[in-house]
Amino acid sequence: QVQLVESGGDLVQPGGSLRLSCAASGTSNIFSHFAMGWYRQAPDSEREMVALITPISSTNYADSVKGRFTISIDAAKNTVYLEMNSLTPEDTAVYYCNAAFYGPTSLHYWGRGTQVTVSS
Repeated sequence: QVQLVESGGDLVQPGGSLRLSCAASGTSNIFSHFAMGWYRQAPDSEREMVALITPISSTNYADSVKGRFTISIDAAKNTVYLEMNSLTPEDTAVYYCNAAFYGPTSLHYWGRGTQVTVSS
């Protein structure tokens, strides 16, 4: 069973930066088998994909965060990061870490989320 624990959410001023972390455990070589992603959900809104990275290191970003957010992996630490820059109030949301296996049976694992609030 894959377990994901997010951390790093905080209150930050507009224009500021923040780095979220997602510690993964429960299976060996997780990043060789799972695509890792960050999703977010603002109040009264649908959960949306923010950034994805695949086992072959291809990435995909939501248009709203391209050029501002960067997803990366530290395999030695079994940790996925989301570096967020030039934050705006529209980035305020609960951010969730996701691990996905796309096969005959698709598997998705989620962390419990970490709150990011962008406000002065």
